[in-house]
Amino acid sequence: MAKRPDGALEHEIMTVLWAADQPLHPAEIRERLATDLAYTSVATVLGRLHAKGLVTRAEAGRAFAYRSSVDESQLATRRIGEVLSAASDRGQVLAGFLGSLSKKDIAALRSLLAEEDG
Repeated sequence: MAKRPDGALEHEIMTVLWAADQPLHPAEIRERLATDLAYTSVATVLGRLHAKGLVTRAEAGRAFAYRSSVDESQLATRRIGEVLSAASDRGQVLAGFLGSLSKKDIAALRSLLAEEDG
């Protein structure tokens, strides 16, 4: 079995929670995932997401029900900030990132920066 990239399972679980219109139990999340994971694996990842502040949980019967506390763009922004904070040369990281963007993404970024200046 191939190893998942770091954070892939967390992202898959977050995607399930973002699509849900109500809090979900680990068993419900497990059913909606496109993998055959053990209940305990899903519950463990949910515990980690809760510790990171990415999900909230409330007691629901004998288990917890979980809801996302951030949307996808907030999570991406948080991860970008973490990468930049860990870099010894932020400028080099930003330059590399910019070099990887499509022309469309660069135009969008320029537009956002122009809004900040105006």
